[in-house]
Amino acid sequence: MSAFTEFVQTRGEALWRAAWLLTGDRATAEDLLQTALVKAWPHFERVSRDGSFEAYVRTALVTTYVGWRRRRWWGEVPTETLPDGPAPARAVDADDGLDVRRAIATLSPRQRAVLVLRYYGDHTEAETARLLGCSVASVKTHHARALERLRAGDLLTAPDTEETP
Repeated sequence: MSAFTEFVQTRGEALWRAAWLLTGDRATAEDLLQTALVKAWPHFERVSRDGSFEAYVRTALVTTYVGWRRRRWWGEVPTETLPDGPAPARAVDADDGLDVRRAIATLSPRQRAVLVLRYYGDHTEAETARLLGCSVASVKTHHARALERLRAGDLLTAPDTEETP
């Protein structure tokens, strides 16, 4: 087994989750991850020497996602009948996960990317700005507006926990 195949087998699920958090859609997340891995694969030997290949792939995920959002994609056309069956369910299908997905889907692509990098990727504001190719002030603005929008929405409100005897 090649080192790249081993990397994909061991880290693929975590990378898919990052892609899913960016896109909010299972199939698009798979496409995004596949595209990022294809872009990163030629650089595997050089980048993996210092153990930073996962960070390299995560950067490719974000830049590819932002690039996809900037341009319109006309390559795929919806059809009436689907050629494949549904993908197997993953653990993220819990009710709470559904609410989080709906809430995150209300954000702009840039706000979503900032939240994913800051909270899921555990990047600093400066690292997030570098990955997105913008200023730290822009990251702070997108972060604040995203949190404001999530707090203002009703999808993430806590249910009443009082029980009647």
